[in-house]
Amino acid sequence: MLRSFVRQVLPAALGILVSSTALFAQAPAPTGPWTTQTASAGLALTQGNKDTSSVNLGYEMVYDPKKGNIIKSDGLFLYGKTDGEKIADRLGLNIRDERLLSGRSYAYVQTQYLRDEFKNIEYLVAPTVGVGYRLVDTAATKLSLDAGLGGVWEKAPDVSVKKSGAITFGDKLSRKVSATTAISQNFTALYKTADMSDALYSFGAAL
Repeated sequence: MLRSFVRQVLPAALGILVSSTALFAQAPAPTGPWTTQTASAGLALTQGNKDTSSVNLGYEMVYDPKKGNIIKSDGLFLYGKTDGEKIADRLGLNIRDERLLSGRSYAYVQTQYLRDEFKNIEYLVAPTVGVGYRLVDTAATKLSLDAGLGGVWEKAPDVSVKKSGAITFGDKLSRKVSATTAISQNFTALYKTADMSDALYSFGAAL
């Protein structure tokens, strides 16, 4: 019975410890043009009817020299197993250069990269250009919408690279709830002009 108790409780305790460390180990506030520099890591281990382990790593950076040009980059890696069998293996990266046009409108150049074993994507690269508008732009709340055009190159296992034009739509919302805490949400949709039913959707939320 003791062994069973340890097998079930210890992973949960480890998960709480990891979460607590990530929550209270805050990085110093960024200075200069680097307005955002965040990194996140998570580890979850559960044992019982099924043994499950998962790891996630992420980052977000924003470079804003206050000259009308902003460079943003973010990434997320997910990996998981259940009873020794892989259930998730995904890497997504994004880099964007935004240029203020006037008021709240902006133009951007962006490149997205995705590798997802469980969507049969060895790699997907989609460079696009587009325009966006900040519907809300205050110190506490930011909400923007954008749309773009470009191309997409996608490679699946045992299949040659597929090329197509691309149409993208997206939104991003962030809300500061305290001096050190914020909630955020983002959604992107990528449609291939060669087959509009072949689309890729991404949704994210964070605290």
